[in-house]
Amino acid sequence: MTTLVETSEEDPTMAVARTIADLAWADGGHEIAGPAVAQFCNEAHAYLVDRRYPDLVNLLLTSADMVLAKTSEKDMECIFTVISNLVSKAQSPDDALAMADQIANKLTVQPIEKPVIRLKILFHLYNVLENPYGRFLIFKRVLKLAVAGKATELVIPTFKRMDSFLFEWNISESEKRDIFLSASNILKDQKGYSKDSYTFLVKYLATFAGADASTLSEAKEEAVRAIIEFVKSPDMFQKHRSGDQSIYLCDLLEMPAVKQLGRDSKYGPVYRLLEIFLTGRLSDYLEFQTADAATLKEYGLVHEECVTKMRLMSLVGLAATSSGEISYAAIRDTLKVNDDEVEYWIVRAIAAKLLEAKMDQLRQVVVIGRCTERVFGPAQWQELRSGLSGWKENINNVSRIIATAKYSQGGIPQTLQAAVH
Repeated sequence: MTTLVETSEEDPTMAVARTIADLAWADGGHEIAGPAVAQFCNEAHAYLVDRRYPDLVNLLLTSADMVLAKTSEKDMECIFTVISNLVSKAQSPDDALAMADQIANKLTVQPIEKPVIRLKILFHLYNVLENPYGRFLIFKRVLKLAVAGKATELVIPTFKRMDSFLFEWNISESEKRDIFLSASNILKDQKGYSKDSYTFLVKYLATFAGADASTLSEAKEEAVRAIIEFVKSPDMFQKHRSGDQSIYLCDLLEMPAVKQLGRDSKYGPVYRLLEIFLTGRLSDYLEFQTADAATLKEYGLVHEECVTKMRLMSLVGLAATSSGEISYAAIRDTLKVNDDEVEYWIVRAIAAKLLEAKMDQLRQVVVIGRCTERVFGPAQWQELRSGLSGWKENINNVSRIIATAKYSQGGIPQTLQAAVH
């Protein structure tokens, strides 16, 4: 006859084992349930004493489906938290990872009920697990559960820490790819997160650098999506910021995942459209629209909206190639607008922070202070390098003058003090 092991109420693992056993044999009748519960608890106690934690977790999860279905959210959280805590007692990283994976499997099984509590438990499991790669695997389960349980709003705050997560996990480019795409897709359906979604989409595409042709082909649909979202966006012109990083949209043209579309018979027109928006003028777009209106229609692009964006892009292009001034006539002809509309488009470009400029109405010119670069290729890098070199030389000159002044006069001339401060 099986003897029930008496345990203290302070032993949470054994309290959970008894609760699970009671659930499993609740309908078995006293004659069957009593011995079965006792045997289950004895076995759990033996594993606990011998520190056979993987076997203990496996045993406690045998009736996990009943725990998920028949307990309150509070009890469910308590039970799985106790089971998850056993991961921290594992004798090896491999054991800990296997135990965590087993627990996560039970929490992400269909159907997904009580998703909020399941996510809370998974986050606890993530924190208990010390293995960085194991944390990455659990985070993937978190995203999967959030989507299946329609509770994605609970995981969105974690995306702000993605850079630190990636540093900690130290995962491969292909694994980053999965995370970036999942994050982008989650944010895409959330109001107010379109630019964040786009940031992760561009990061996803960037992971294909150096990939072979067969791997690149996996990115075609998402590359098309990136182009269409950029063209459709009324306020995305060249770059936008996410945290401390700048995503240069012009880099899309040179990304292998995107550039492959230029050689694709199906998606070639989409790539050509991107080229026009980043390097062309309104006249180029109008020619494209006349020749291939079907592409615009297929991807839900509205001609009038495209014209509006191309006018602003064309104005930036004019400013970038000017010697500091643009005539109203040049703007009128390039944007194909009436004379009385020229200043309206200048103001729009300034409001969109594409230009820093002043209008000289008497001379009918725009004086350009600064303009956003539409592309950031070798020429722009060279210009930046030259600017930094000049700035560095100026600083060195000031330092030499100050050092000379200190040596010869025992102090810094007042005029230099004013200049420095």
